[in-house]
Amino acid sequence: MSEELRLALRQHPAAVTIITAPGPVGLTVSSFGSVSMDPPLVGFWIGTGASAFEALTSAGSFGVHLLHADHTDLADLFARTNADRFGSGTRWESDMDGVPHLLDAPVRLRCRTVQRLAVGDHVGVIGEPLDIVHLAETQPLLRFRGRYTSVA
Repeated sequence: MSEELRLALRQHPAAVTIITAPGPVGLTVSSFGSVSMDPPLVGFWIGTGASAFEALTSAGSFGVHLLHADHTDLADLFARTNADRFGSGTRWESDMDGVPHLLDAPVRLRCRTVQRLAVGDHVGVIGEPLDIVHLAETQPLLRFRGRYTSVA
């Protein structure tokens, strides 16, 4: 059933997002979204086997980076295990809580973790946005049928 579910969900396009936390640590995810508008809350899901699982699920704050369609290299970098994600090729700076923010991301949120929810082999992390940087309207990077794409 797990393989059938995975294949079925490949038919559902998902925005590609990078989540970061103090360390610096970060990871590409496609399971980010709005949780509530009142109060404003967002969340992401991370598998227990992910390389940054412990750091991202235990952090008191995190960054969310919605990527532009041209950011496939950045998404790939943060998806690779043991990659130098914050090396010289990545433009970033830390905020007052030590959360790294990717300067090339057109939309960035600084969030305070308010809840964690363990379900199956994933943990959901819910956060309250404290600061939002929205640089411009862009074409989002999406994942569909195992490949990157964007909105036409």
